[in-house]
Amino acid sequence: MKYEIGDKILVLLTQEEGKVVEIINEKMVMIDVKGVRFPAYMEQIDFPYFKLFSEKRLVEKKKVYIDQVKKEKVVTSTKKEEGVSLNFLPVFDKDIFDDDVVEKLKIHLINQSYTPYNFTYNCMIGGKSSFQLKNIIEPFSDFYLHNIAFEDLSDSPRFDVEFSLKNEDKKKAPFYETSLKIKAKQLFKKIEEIKLKNEATFGYLILETYPDKVEVEKIDLSKLGNAGFKIYDASKVRHNLDAARSVVDLHIEKLIDSFKHLSNFEMLTLQLKTFENFYELSVAHRQPNLIIIHGVGEGKLRDEIHELLKTKKEVKSFVNQFHPLYGYGATEIWFSY
Repeated sequence: MKYEIGDKILVLLTQEEGKVVEIINEKMVMIDVKGVRFPAYMEQIDFPYFKLFSEKRLVEKKKVYIDQVKKEKVVTSTKKEEGVSLNFLPVFDKDIFDDDVVEKLKIHLINQSYTPYNFTYNCMIGGKSSFQLKNIIEPFSDFYLHNIAFEDLSDSPRFDVEFSLKNEDKKKAPFYETSLKIKAKQLFKKIEEIKLKNEATFGYLILETYPDKVEVEKIDLSKLGNAGFKIYDASKVRHNLDAARSVVDLHIEKLIDSFKHLSNFEMLTLQLKTFENFYELSVAHRQPNLIIIHGVGEGKLRDEIHELLKTKKEVKSFVNQFHPLYGYGATEIWFSY
């Protein structure tokens, strides 16, 4: 191995000096340059003494008198703020044909701003939480989160992050939520792109600027009551909602008497709209679970519902497995409030 942890190095592209902090594999190392850590290929760095040797010049020494010494200029270094991003580092291995294949992805949270944040991170795979973490990320630093296996990329993983300010500011929002969902094809394409560009990582910006606090306009409810509007007590709002169901059958003949004139698209739209209505009622009534009967068929309705469930923050988990009453034609949903 050419480099060891602690070796001083020179980044050939920028001519900046740093040091090796981690050996990733035979081709890559993790380096630290001015407090910022990032991976680099071996050919992108070198030992700094080669530069010192090549730039060494013999210069005639001149006498300098005290009144000729110039005052030092105060240099202020300013870093450009680029927000917070989620970065992915593919770790390669060899297959039986000695070809490079991706074994896993290392996931880092990178803060390129002057603001320290508290954060809560949650990785969802197949509709279930696979990894959670709460911590603090300091300004202009990176935070290693975890690894994700390459085979899990086919399950369209979702990465949820909630930010809040480490140093509370009453003018700023109490928190900021963001979610990154990447399809498998997009991830594979990104990996191929960085291989062609000879780059180590790819990333997605998830927080550009922390938002200001939104002032909610107060409404004079007495004026609304005098105008004829009916006002409900928020604590009793569920009493004024339609009744929720624990089981919803989305077979088209259960939703409409005459459906033969409808196209497949129109029937699917009606089924999904009905699903959304009863889903919202279940959440409003804070039901622990809900069963959606979608049938087997070609699986189009089931797949559409599963894609929607992956985006719902109230969904703890869902499963489509054999049920003694519905076979494989139903999906059971569990909620988390």
